[in-house]
Amino acid sequence: MTVQTDSYNFKAEIKQLLQILVHSLYKDRDIFLRELISNASDALTRLHFEMLTNRDVLDADAELAIHIDVPEVEEGEAKKIIIKDSGIGMTRDELIHNLGTIAQSGAREFLSKIGAEEMDPSDVIGQFGVGFYSVFMVADEVRVVSRSYQKDAEAAAWISDGSESFHVEAADKADRGTELHITLKKDAEEFATEWKLRQIIKKHSDFVRFPVYVGEEQANQQESLWRKRPSDVTDDDYKNFYRQMTMEFEEPLLTIHFAADVPVNVRAVLFIPAKREPGILAARKDPGVMLYSHNVLIQEYCTDLLPNWLGFIDGVVDSEDLPLNVSRESVQNNRIMANLGSTIRKRILRELNKLAEEDAEKYEAFWQEFGRAFKEGVATDPTAKEDVLPFFRYYSSKADGLTSLDEYIGRMAEGQDAIYYVLGEDRRSVAHSPHLDPFKARDLEVLYWVDPLDSLIAPAMLEYKEKPFKNIDDAGLELPELEEEEKEEDEETAVPEKDFNLFVGRCVTTLGERVVEVRASKVLKDSPVRLVSPKDAQNREMHRIYRYLDQNYEVPKKILEVNRHHPLIASLARLINEEPDSPVINMSIEQLYDSALVQEGLHPNPVQMLPRIQELMMLAAQSMKRE
Repeated sequence: MTVQTDSYNFKAEIKQLLQILVHSLYKDRDIFLRELISNASDALTRLHFEMLTNRDVLDADAELAIHIDVPEVEEGEAKKIIIKDSGIGMTRDELIHNLGTIAQSGAREFLSKIGAEEMDPSDVIGQFGVGFYSVFMVADEVRVVSRSYQKDAEAAAWISDGSESFHVEAADKADRGTELHITLKKDAEEFATEWKLRQIIKKHSDFVRFPVYVGEEQANQQESLWRKRPSDVTDDDYKNFYRQMTMEFEEPLLTIHFAADVPVNVRAVLFIPAKREPGILAARKDPGVMLYSHNVLIQEYCTDLLPNWLGFIDGVVDSEDLPLNVSRESVQNNRIMANLGSTIRKRILRELNKLAEEDAEKYEAFWQEFGRAFKEGVATDPTAKEDVLPFFRYYSSKADGLTSLDEYIGRMAEGQDAIYYVLGEDRRSVAHSPHLDPFKARDLEVLYWVDPLDSLIAPAMLEYKEKPFKNIDDAGLELPELEEEEKEEDEETAVPEKDFNLFVGRCVTTLGERVVEVRASKVLKDSPVRLVSPKDAQNREMHRIYRYLDQNYEVPKKILEVNRHHPLIASLARLINEEPDSPVINMSIEQLYDSALVQEGLHPNPVQMLPRIQELMMLAAQSMKRE
């Protein structure tokens, strides 16, 4: 008996297209199996919908499944893989149309697009639905045998080696669906092992909605956790899934599970890890969520959905709205990706806000671990401030623990119109900053900005909820007047003007060009001196960053303000009158200046002060001995 075989030639541009598909677009040959399983899943889905209204189909009771087998071959013969589904199947004409034309109407347009200098082929090829042809990366020949779900349809076979022609012939197939008989290339024989096939399925197709069998065993998990209702998932389910995905054995700080259909379809399970840095055994070293479409892994590390300041988020995002490119490694429609990313970002921030309101201790742990990521967001993304500033937390001159900007505003004094902050090395040092004197006297709260990143982002921190941020080392800062009684009391304790002017003059000659000006302070109360920035100072916050990085750091020139009411200043002024040549005077002025630099976090090497401090102690001891 002879079998009629009809031969067809691919059009010239289709042959060129096949070459591009096989040799240029796919980075990983494993992808061919994912594509074929996805096509089989689509065929099963189409049959499932057909049978919702029509039970008069071939093999109506057959399991909706995908079977993959590695048949034994004689020694010396090429190895093979058979992929079989019980889906909707194809007729002879459908085989020719679906597999033989490769988006015939749009092929020339496609080729013209990828020929454009500025066009990446992977950005446009997804319009043509040609993922099937990735099989020719590994196949010398493919024989597709299919029988339609229609009872009176006959089976047919489509055969091609990926060259300029394909063949179609009648076939013997009694059951419904499609079989792919793949004859592997010599350098692709690694795929002819069940272990390798299961490994690929586990990575790329673990959550396809239909069972995928390799040999006699089901290779895919099938039911994805993120497609379940949150009420049907236990805490242990989340923990086990997180541990399996990341190989992190410390529980995540927060789990977010949600689904939405508007403005974009999305199913997601997301995790905030307990630590920003992955553990030494962690399976996921790079940032980015796992991106799925129709339960098929598209990108293992998708960094396009979330901004960098949320790069610590781990988990899975699945959307059925994504139009994909042929290799499923990037997404074409930026608008849909933008909507998807916006939906996910808003949900994460909403859950973080909820955590902050309901569990302050747990949120503090989050902020200590990931607060820097949010600050980096302000430094690198000007649009991030509106999203991230409500989540900032600081220590302050009034709060017992960390406080938010909203809480600070809620405690602002009557008439206060600015958010005040002080920059410094650490919480303990800024708590004794001389800049706080006038604020303590006026009962005004000051935020402690003691993270190096605070200095970096300070120029970008202009305002929050129409309240400007103001650095309290600003020489021109205007504060409410003190009560008259306090002002009179201060005047009574002030160093006489003549003596004070002598002290100021000695400061000028001792410190020279290291300071811009030496003057009496209008606000100091408990501290002898402070350093303030001139009004025209440039990049004053950045000096700390330069010092941290040790990059061409020079001590900035500032204004030295002196407290006329401080006992130490009074003693030094009196000493200038009585013993103008005393070495204690100049050494004390140098020490006051260096101490002020240390309090500001600007001293290049505080250890240099030790010999002077020891000498001052020795002189003090000698003076006590004489007395």
